[in-house]
Amino acid sequence: MGDDASVSFDFSNYELRWPTELFVTEGERILRVTGSSWEEQAKWLLTEALAGGAALDFEETPAHRDPADDPWATTTGRWRSVPCVEDRCDWFEELVKRASELRYGVVPRPYWPLRHGSGVSPGSRTVQDAQQEFARLIGDFAENGYLVESFGQYCVDDHADLPDASEVIEGRLGTPGLWPLAPQTWDVDTFYGLTEVFHYLASRPRRRHPHSFDNCGWHYSEFDNRPARILYRWRANRLLREAGIEYELAAEGEDLGRLVAVTDDARSELVHRALHDSPPDITAGVHHAIALFRGRGTSAESKRSAIFNLARVLEERRALIKEHLGKDEGALFEIANRFDLRHRRADQRGDYDEAFLDWIFWWYLATVELTNELTASRGLPAET
Repeated sequence: MGDDASVSFDFSNYELRWPTELFVTEGERILRVTGSSWEEQAKWLLTEALAGGAALDFEETPAHRDPADDPWATTTGRWRSVPCVEDRCDWFEELVKRASELRYGVVPRPYWPLRHGSGVSPGSRTVQDAQQEFARLIGDFAENGYLVESFGQYCVDDHADLPDASEVIEGRLGTPGLWPLAPQTWDVDTFYGLTEVFHYLASRPRRRHPHSFDNCGWHYSEFDNRPARILYRWRANRLLREAGIEYELAAEGEDLGRLVAVTDDARSELVHRALHDSPPDITAGVHHAIALFRGRGTSAESKRSAIFNLARVLEERRALIKEHLGKDEGALFEIANRFDLRHRRADQRGDYDEAFLDWIFWWYLATVELTNELTASRGLPAET
């Protein structure tokens, strides 16, 4: 794009179906593609990620003018020094740049009968509702080619044997007969298990082409599981949240793609910093502690093990802590030593509520973060 402030595009009718960051990442990748295939990939992205006719508007926007018709044009690719409203690449680049202005598709306000008290409220969603919504989510992914890399795709011209989708799922979950999906038959453990499994089966096709013979349909290629997993977590977690389910798919850490307990934003940010800012010598211990503590259905014993891992990290940094806390550093370890957390001696106390374990875990994790900051600010070796 050039710097002509008079060039403007109207994107007000578009609504995002994807997280903004994912749309921008995929859009910027497409802008780096050379050759004519960028237009095909851009149209596919707009079809998937936006509602409101974006793909049609893109297609109806004229392609580049011939440089011979524009004496001010550059010859170094599809970017020019002079912007042109009637230009497909400029339109797409501007849309990606202004993605933060796009609104998300929202559930419409209640219609007249509900607003005036004469209709029946749909009520809050249940786990059973969430299971039906999840089956529709997977149906959307299958329709858009996200399961082709895992399950294969039938073609009228290629009769090669395809993997049995039910066996693919059984190989991961250990339960036969789960494909096609039948949400009315699931118990909650099956539902949660499938929620985790499809995080690893989904892979986004970046290209597609139509096969018209005998109405065969779209064929998909150039798969990448990274955008698929981001989109899958975003949609699945929203579904779980709307049903009041207090689990979400982890976006990072040792338990990536596994259901973990939902926490408040401040604790989620603490986990994020601990996962990303810990130096290599303690990374494995911190990751393992977090996975032990926040896993679905975690036990008190798992929480004790998580605390033990964090206490071991802090023991290794005891000299650093003592330097900054003086003689008070002993108080940090007294709880772990006097209560039934690490050494499991007969004289240790064990008659406390499990909420104590939550408190001590978050305290120790925050202390690990503090020692990370102290170490980084002083340029100390990681093992200090």
